[in-house]
Amino acid sequence: MENVIAQAQAWLAEDPDPETREELAKLLEAEDVDALTARFAGTLQFGTAGLRGELGAGPMRMNRAVVIRAAAGLAAYLRAQGHAGEAEAPGAPGHAPGAAGNAAGNAAGTREPGLVVIGYDARHKSAQFARDTAAVVTGAGLRAALLPRPLPTPVLAFAVRHLGAVAGVTVTASHNPPRDNGYKVYLGDGSQIVPPADAEIAAAIDAVGALADVPLPETGWQVLDEEVVEAYLDRSATVLNGGAALPTAGGDGPAGSSGPGPLKVVHTALHGVGADTLREAFVRAGFTAPVAVAEQAEPDPDFPTVAFPNPEEPGAMDLAFGAARAVRPDLVIANDPDADRCAVAVPDEEAPDGWRMLRGDEVGALLATHLVRKGARGTFATTIVSSSLLGRIAQRAGLAYEETLTGFKWLSRVPGLRFGYEEALGYCVDPDGVRDKDGITAALLVAELAAELKAQGRTPADLLDDIAVEYGLHATDQLSVRVEDLSLIDEVMGRLRAAPPKRLAGLRVTAAEDLREGVGGLPPTDGLRYRVGDGEARVVVRPSGTEPKLKCYLEAVVPVADASGLERARQRAREVLDGLAADLSKAAGL
Repeated sequence: MENVIAQAQAWLAEDPDPETREELAKLLEAEDVDALTARFAGTLQFGTAGLRGELGAGPMRMNRAVVIRAAAGLAAYLRAQGHAGEAEAPGAPGHAPGAAGNAAGNAAGTREPGLVVIGYDARHKSAQFARDTAAVVTGAGLRAALLPRPLPTPVLAFAVRHLGAVAGVTVTASHNPPRDNGYKVYLGDGSQIVPPADAEIAAAIDAVGALADVPLPETGWQVLDEEVVEAYLDRSATVLNGGAALPTAGGDGPAGSSGPGPLKVVHTALHGVGADTLREAFVRAGFTAPVAVAEQAEPDPDFPTVAFPNPEEPGAMDLAFGAARAVRPDLVIANDPDADRCAVAVPDEEAPDGWRMLRGDEVGALLATHLVRKGARGTFATTIVSSSLLGRIAQRAGLAYEETLTGFKWLSRVPGLRFGYEEALGYCVDPDGVRDKDGITAALLVAELAAELKAQGRTPADLLDDIAVEYGLHATDQLSVRVEDLSLIDEVMGRLRAAPPKRLAGLRVTAAEDLREGVGGLPPTDGLRYRVGDGEARVVVRPSGTEPKLKCYLEAVVPVADASGLERARQRAREVLDGLAADLSKAAGL
C-alpha cells in the first residue's frame, strides 16, 4: 500500500491536468488502494498500435502526462533518425520535401527540421492531447502542424505523404468505448509503425525524465487550413472509374451512369468525425448526397445512442436500419468514429430488420472483383485471419497475392500493393494516397460498384452469388470473447498449445501451427492456426491487439456447382462454422 501511495503522490506532483489531479487527489484521500493499484500497476505499453486505453490518472491510463511522455519519446526518436534539421554534409539522409518543402535548406547544405503532422478525433481530451503533442514536438526543435479540426484518421494518413512529413500522429481510439482514447503513430512513408521502430520509440519514451524537463512552448506550431482536406477530397474521387478523376457535379452516380435512378445511400457516422467528409466526397464524385442518420451524424464523445461505437456490435446499426426503412435506399453505409473503417448493409427480406450486414470478407471480395473488372494491376493482399477467397480471385486474374499479419501496419507495406483489406471492415483502395485503411474511399468504391449493378438491374448480393459459384462459397464467422482479466487470454492460449484439438466440426485437423514460430515467413506473433479437412475449413486464434478480447476467426469453404446449389452450400457452411465454434470453445475451455 505504501508503495502505490508513494507512486500516486509522485505522479500527482507533476500531473499537468487539473481534472486528473483532482481524480488522483480524491483516490489518495480515500486511500482507495484497489483503484490506485489499477492505475499504477504498470504503464500503458507503446507498441505497433501506439497507445490505447481508458482515460484517467496514472501511467496505466490515457492522460496528458502519458501523452506528453509519448510525444517526447517520439520526438527523441525522430531526432536520433536525423530529422532535427542541423547542418549536414551533402547527400546526408533526410526526408523528401513535399508540399511543406525543405528544398532550399537542402541546397544550402542544411535541412529544415522535420515536420510532424498531428490529427485528432472528437473524443474526450483528443484536441488537448493533439495540442500537447504539437507543443512537445515544437519544443524538441522539430516542426509541428495540426490538422484544422477533428477529422477522419485517413485524412491524417494522407497528410503525412501529401506534406512530406517525417511522421504523423493521430489521437483516436477508433471504435473503442467512450471512456477510451489512443495515440497512433505513422512514419514518413505514411504507414503505421512496425518493429523495430515501435520498440525504439518505446525505449525513447522510457528514457524521458521528469515531466517538468520536457519543453512545452505555448506557441510555435502551425494549424493547417482546409487545403489539406481539399487535397484529400480531390484525391478521393480518383479511386473511381478505374482510377480516372470524375466530374464534381452531383447527380446520377459515377460518370453519369444510366439505369433506374440515382443510387440511394443511408450513412451513419456513429457519432464520429466522418459525416461531413464522406458527404462531400460523395458529392464531388458525382453521387447523390447520402441520407445521414441524424441522431448519429454529429460528433459526440459520449456516443449516447450505442453501447459500443462499432458497426460490428449488436444494436449499433439499429438507427441506421430505422432510417433505411423510411428511405428505402440501395445501401446502408457506416463508418466507425474515426472513419477508417467501412461497414455495408444490403436489403434482405429475410433479415429481421430487412437489412443484412455484409461481413468484411464479403465486402473485400466485392471490391476485389470490382477492381479486377476495372483492370487493376498490382498486388492484392489481406491478413492471415481474413478469408482465403482473395487469393483465389487474385490467382484467377493473374495478379500477385500476399498474406500478412493482422493490421494495416503490415498490409500497407506489401510491395506493389494495389488493394488490401482485413476482415475487420478495413480497406485500402488507394495505397498511393492513403497507406492505411480508409473508410471514405472504400465507401466510394462500394457505391460505384452498387451503382453499376443497379444500372444492370442487379445488387451486391447477386454479385456475391456469382463469386460463390465461380470460386466456391467462402463463409466466415468469428468467435469473440471479451474479458476483464487479460490473464484469462494467456490461459486459453496456453491450454490450446498444450492440447491442440484433433478434430473440429467433425473434420480432422490436418495442421496445427503456432504463429509464434514465424510460420510461412511471417514475423512471429501470438496466434494459432488450424487447417481443417482437405481445404474445407480454417481457424485462427489470437488475442486482440486493441481490445481485451480473444478472437477466433473461422472459415468454411464449400464447392458450388451452379446457382441451384447455393442454398445447400450455405447450409453446409453454416453447419461447419457452428461446429468449429462449438468444438473450439470446448477445446479452449471457454
